[in-house]
Amino acid sequence: MTRLVLLPGLACDARLWEAQLPVLPPTLTLQVSDVHMRHDRIEAMASALLAENEDPLVLCGASMGGMIAMEAARQAPARIRGLALLGTNASPETPDMFALRESAIELFERGEARDVIQFNAGFAFDPSRASDAALIRRYVDMVLDAGTDQLVRQNRAVMTRPDARPHLPALKCPVLVMCGESDRLTAPECSREIASSISQARLVWLQQCGHMLTMEQPERVNATLAEWLAQFA
Repeated sequence: MTRLVLLPGLACDARLWEAQLPVLPPTLTLQVSDVHMRHDRIEAMASALLAENEDPLVLCGASMGGMIAMEAARQAPARIRGLALLGTNASPETPDMFALRESAIELFERGEARDVIQFNAGFAFDPSRASDAALIRRYVDMVLDAGTDQLVRQNRAVMTRPDARPHLPALKCPVLVMCGESDRLTAPECSREIASSISQARLVWLQQCGHMLTMEQPERVNATLAEWLAQFA
């Protein structure tokens, strides 16, 4: 049986998929992965994911989870039946972002994680969500619950991620690419680049949506995923 694996983003967990879990096809075996919590590099996370699941896989990854999904497809393309990539980036880290993450890591290690995450939380969402205190609090609580060690380790994993672009044109499986039009953490151009590299990719834009697609626009994400996943049921 095909297994659908949901891959959360950096410092996120199953709560990222809370609105999706009740509506995903029951004909697919469902799992929310935590490999990003247990390994230090994107390559090791993808390798563990493949080792722990013998079934054919449909991988649905958000942000960092998408990086893991693309690496798993590079390591074992014959095992992957489909990829859904939400608000992610196939390129390696830029020098500017590398330096920005290093600065954040220094603050995390000084015990200032709460201040950093709360200050930057608004950038994870569309500006129209700025007054949605409950939504932003859910996001902040989830990230802070990961803890300082995970914030440091997972940021370093993203900083040293492999360049996924060379293998994307060789993918033969269906690929869904979704991105919020106002994503300020992973530029929409990153999703456009991924989709343009894969002949069978479908690119979906979500209006008035930032980086946290599954939390901001759950109904649209649910409908798009359900339609796309029907081909694997």
